[in-house]
Amino acid sequence: SLVIFQLLLCLADALFSSEQRNMSELDVTVTNLWSVMSPCSHKACHQKFGLLFASKATVQLITNPFIGPLTNRIGYQIPLFAGFCIMFVSTIMFAFSGSYTLLFIARSLQGVGSSCSSVAGMGMLASVYTDDEERGNAMGIALGGLAMGVLVGPPFGSVMYEFVGKSSPFLVLAALALLDGAVQLFVLQPSRAQAESQKGTPLLTLLKDPYIIIAAGSICFANMAIAMLEPALPIWMMETMCSKKWQLGVAFLPASISYLIGTNLFGILAHKMGRWLCALLGMLIVGVSILCVPFAKNIYGLIAPNFGVGFAIGMVDSSMMPIMGYLVDLRHVSVYGSVYAIADVAFCMGFAIGPSAGGAIAKAIGFPWLMTIIGIVDILFAPLCFFLRSPPAKEEKMAILMDHNCPVKTKMYTQNNIQAYPIGDEEEEYESDE
Repeated sequence: SLVIFQLLLCLADALFSSEQRNMSELDVTVTNLWSVMSPCSHKACHQKFGLLFASKATVQLITNPFIGPLTNRIGYQIPLFAGFCIMFVSTIMFAFSGSYTLLFIARSLQGVGSSCSSVAGMGMLASVYTDDEERGNAMGIALGGLAMGVLVGPPFGSVMYEFVGKSSPFLVLAALALLDGAVQLFVLQPSRAQAESQKGTPLLTLLKDPYIIIAAGSICFANMAIAMLEPALPIWMMETMCSKKWQLGVAFLPASISYLIGTNLFGILAHKMGRWLCALLGMLIVGVSILCVPFAKNIYGLIAPNFGVGFAIGMVDSSMMPIMGYLVDLRHVSVYGSVYAIADVAFCMGFAIGPSAGGAIAKAIGFPWLMTIIGIVDILFAPLCFFLRSPPAKEEKMAILMDHNCPVKTKMYTQNNIQAYPIGDEEEEYESDE
């Protein structure tokens, strides 16, 4: 159900992106936005579009600190179902919005639903899958649902908008959302609160953990790259390539496909090669790929750099999401709502700062310099992932993990050995490669 919900939520987000790339008919009676635009007036829309894209992430950023502690008190099922309900309402609003203001409200409302679903969903997975390897695989599948939404959304939204009408893709999505709601009612049964058995670590305490901050920073800066690309690239394509409307959504197809591949592939491989190394390489690839985007002369020249961006972000996300849960197991109390609220805040900061700042920067100094700045930032941040190679456990937490009755199984990665802590009543010897 979580995978389906992530798929629907991201499909709505991606369809909204297609909606924004086709603002002509939508606002023709109000501002005649695209039809009267000259090439220079396109630049004036960078900031307006950036703010509209950023509204969801900004609202989600504000909501997350409340959802994390809430899941600790009432469990994950109710917030997850509430997220579905809010997403359904926002999708209907997208279908029938006829002005910039209504789209802004629908986009912001979607941020609340996304906060409920993301924090509760990832926290539930971390709680159910206590083994580090299984947790990574499960989160890779959930992120694959996100990737499928992004993959299907832009081309589906562009084609449906062009040949059927602006409301049609959202009405289809609303019908699918109802199906997801039925699945949640049947499987999760969100009828009563189920509080955590132990009190979680306070949010501020987690924010003071430098290892959690590094992991959150990786998520933020990796996703900021694509967040800056989303509103700025279509306008740059129209200015330099004279691209058709349907090409504006299709241009992101390589990134969506590669993100789907990356999340599913490295959900498994990252555990074997070391998640810190996977994230470090991912940050480097994101930076290099973003630097290559402005060199494209046509839509075909965007295939390779966009593929690299999506694949590398998949590497980072599929590595850092399980690490967030692992750090809580290792250094704090194994209650996951607050730490995945931090992870989602990091994700939202990328998508809040990225479009708004990216639109202003692109307007001021141009799209190529925007790509250069974020590419260099990602490359410079990458070495910090090395500190996640073997994060130390706090003394009292290590004593708990060494207990044979500890219900959590974690693994610590070093260059020469892998230490596994036993689970339940079974006694396992530590494995080491000398």
